[in-house]
Amino acid sequence: MDERSDVEYASQLGERVAAVRAEVAVAAAHAGRRAEEITLVAVSKLQPASALAAAVQAGVTDLGENYVQEAAEKFAALGWGPAPGRAPVTRHCIGPLQANKVRKALTWFEVVETLDSVALAERMERIAGELGRTVRALLEINISGEPQKSGFFAEEVEGNLARLAKCSSIRIEGLMTIGRFDPNPEAARADFRALRLLRDRLQAVAPPSILLHALSMGMSHDFPVAIEEGATIVRVGTRLFGPRQTP
Repeated sequence: MDERSDVEYASQLGERVAAVRAEVAVAAAHAGRRAEEITLVAVSKLQPASALAAAVQAGVTDLGENYVQEAAEKFAALGWGPAPGRAPVTRHCIGPLQANKVRKALTWFEVVETLDSVALAERMERIAGELGRTVRALLEINISGEPQKSGFFAEEVEGNLARLAKCSSIRIEGLMTIGRFDPNPEAARADFRALRLLRDRLQAVAPPSILLHALSMGMSHDFPVAIEEGATIVRVGTRLFGPRQTP
């Protein structure tokens, strides 16, 4: 982008952020909630570093990236140092996390939303200990049971809580899911409701070190429905950044 297009893009992004925040507020009011209860994570995957900088100017406080290597390169280019607290935003890893990318992910991200197995938790625990830090994490739940999706199945989470609680360098704060995709946002409502009910059930039996207050669910096309069903984090990409670009 040249200087003029940078300014125009930042202005457009600011308008989009304001529009999405207004929709968040409306959905929260419908559910008898406050907009302040919901964190907007701007999903910046496949966007250039300049788009991330523009998002900060537009008041975005949380950014989500799917690909660890791409994210690390963009963060470094912007002068955002390794986590935690070395960037003007909280950085969320929201893509599948491969075992060989754990160290780099824990170096650059404050939050991992895709903790999808006990094996991954134990690897994260070891590496977080080596890095001398505590990692915020959400348990990814395959609430719809679709075979192509990652995550714990709903029925297996409770049986693994005791093992997860042994990971003292991981602070598990809640659950995350990807609702089934359908052009009609209402199609995902049952999944979002099921995740909230699962969270409520697990809270009653979880060890004290597992908090489960957060629910990350809802994306560009269905986040109002997710908020009505209890989302505390929504992950919005194309509604904010427009079409994906080449970093």
